[in-house]
Amino acid sequence: MSNARPLSIILSLAIAAILTSPAADAAKKKKHASKKAPEVSLVCRDFHGHANADWLKANPAVGTGMQSALGQMAQRAQQQQIDLLNADMQAQAGVPKLLGDFWASGLDEASVERNGATPIAPLLSRIDAIRRGKDIPAAIAALHQVGIPVAFNFSADVDLQEPGRHIGYFSQGGLGLPDPAFYTRTDADTRALLARYTDYVTKILALTGSKPDQLQADAQAVLGLETRIAQASSPLDSLRDPRGNYARVPAANLGKQYRNLRLDDFLKAQGVSDGNVSLANPQLFAQLDALVGGIKPAQWKTYLRYQVGAAMAPYLSKPWRDVDFAFRGRVLRGETAPPSRQQQVLDAINLAAGPMLGREYVGRYLPAATSARALEIATQVRDTLSLSLDRNTWMSPSAKAEAKAKIARTGIEIGAPAGDLDYSVQPMGRGSFGGNMLIASTWRHREEMRRIGRANANRRWDVLPQQPALFYDIAHNRLIVTAAMLQAPVLDMAQDAAAQYGAYGALVGHELTHGFDGSGRMVDASGNRRDWWTPTDTAAWETRTAPLVTQYGAYPWPGLGSNVNGRQTRDENAADVAGIELAWDALSSAQPALTDSGKQAFFQGWARLWPQQLSRDVATRLASTDVHAPGQWRTNGPLADQPSFGKAYTCKAGTPMQRSPEQQVSIWR
Repeated sequence: MSNARPLSIILSLAIAAILTSPAADAAKKKKHASKKAPEVSLVCRDFHGHANADWLKANPAVGTGMQSALGQMAQRAQQQQIDLLNADMQAQAGVPKLLGDFWASGLDEASVERNGATPIAPLLSRIDAIRRGKDIPAAIAALHQVGIPVAFNFSADVDLQEPGRHIGYFSQGGLGLPDPAFYTRTDADTRALLARYTDYVTKILALTGSKPDQLQADAQAVLGLETRIAQASSPLDSLRDPRGNYARVPAANLGKQYRNLRLDDFLKAQGVSDGNVSLANPQLFAQLDALVGGIKPAQWKTYLRYQVGAAMAPYLSKPWRDVDFAFRGRVLRGETAPPSRQQQVLDAINLAAGPMLGREYVGRYLPAATSARALEIATQVRDTLSLSLDRNTWMSPSAKAEAKAKIARTGIEIGAPAGDLDYSVQPMGRGSFGGNMLIASTWRHREEMRRIGRANANRRWDVLPQQPALFYDIAHNRLIVTAAMLQAPVLDMAQDAAAQYGAYGALVGHELTHGFDGSGRMVDASGNRRDWWTPTDTAAWETRTAPLVTQYGAYPWPGLGSNVNGRQTRDENAADVAGIELAWDALSSAQPALTDSGKQAFFQGWARLWPQQLSRDVATRLASTDVHAPGQWRTNGPLADQPSFGKAYTCKAGTPMQRSPEQQVSIWR
């Protein structure tokens, strides 16, 4: 008989040997262990990575910047404005023609170069005509009228004593540097900045007509006057509270109180006839009054000439723009290269004629159906907040009553401010971009001045409709949603309702809750600035939100070797949790029979808001300064606190995306 064994027997013996070896035993144990503890799915480990896998793959981090879904939406809004302006170049009448001519004049670089400083020649001639100190106040007033504030600032804003109306605010300004302290500090960095600024002033003065042998003296004349203004100005940190810049005084007394500055005539020149103004720093205006009466007109003329040149340099020929960018772009803003010509012109139009462009933007890019849907969802979320107050267990009865009254008065404004402006304005034409800038600035200043004294404070927005923004306006107790915000990924009309609630609805909830949290507590239902929480409410809030500090403090900052600052981001994290709670309840009320896929679409809508890719430099900066968590944790953090998320995706308690019930944080749930 042969000793050769059949191949099948040999293979069987080999397999048996493998299965009985130590390695096989380990494999069997591993297999057995895997049955006991199956691997957690990506959905339950990192929902942000699951929901945004395609976006993250298509948008890798590049260079030293940042990419995000919301950033891409802002870029889209900019392109929409460019497309609109390109179309307006064919318009024959009305606001579209004004915008089209303004846009065309800015893009015609050859014309801009030919014009040189011609657009500001009339302003410089007006300044050159000053002969006496009595001529100075009228020149100051005239420059304010064309949107070039000199010596001080004057603007329309809410009257803090009567929040339903506007009042004119006299406030500090008139400086070329952003902080008054830069003129008097003696540290090395500030001295270096002041040297760079002196060089900038010298170059602007040369462009506006100073003779070479007079340049240094003229620059020192400007710096000397600005330094004296700065010395009488308040520190910037003292102005962070709006009350620090508010003091209501009768306008009729200004002429007698400031005889040299003639603020009564200034108001008449601006078209303001209201009986009261705000003037919170009388020492500054007393100093200005003394400077008008005590400094030779020649020094004022040099200062005013410089102010005109500095204000208009970005809109004139290349020598002006180069000087402006070398200091304001590189030194003050930290930019490495000027924006494209197209971007520069768009920025200029938004600055001087932003409401005009906003009017056209809304008409073109905000369909009535989108606006109606945005109002519908926001109203439902607001009503859900009111219902949540009824079942709230951590607020005291008095705080709950005040909160109920406040939410009942909370307004919702969608797309653009209510009411319209007067668009009668001097024709612009296409021959002078700088000239058009002055025409548009004069128009916008006129419309701002018309707000003063009127019971129309609710018409004012601090953002343009073409700029993506969704925020709670604490001063007016209203939610503002701009037209540019109402597109994907925020309100995508192509998505089903659940996704719309998960994205837009949750953002609405996030913002509304700021009216009733640790910051909203400082303004009551009547708009008065007072703390309407009791000490018990404060303690309850701290107790309820304290776990968020620990929760987020355990999350690693993507790409860094450090964790999220849970204390720094606590309040915004609480608003994210609250926003999802409110939006989920609003959706559940609107669609009680929501399907499983609908529930999942809600959370996917939220996740699609937050994909981002950051360079290490940007991540490092945001980690130390941003009050928001990075995108991964804005997605995952609040969802891990929602029992509804765990049910929708069958994520077990204790997995990364479903914290155990005793650990979960709730605000209104």
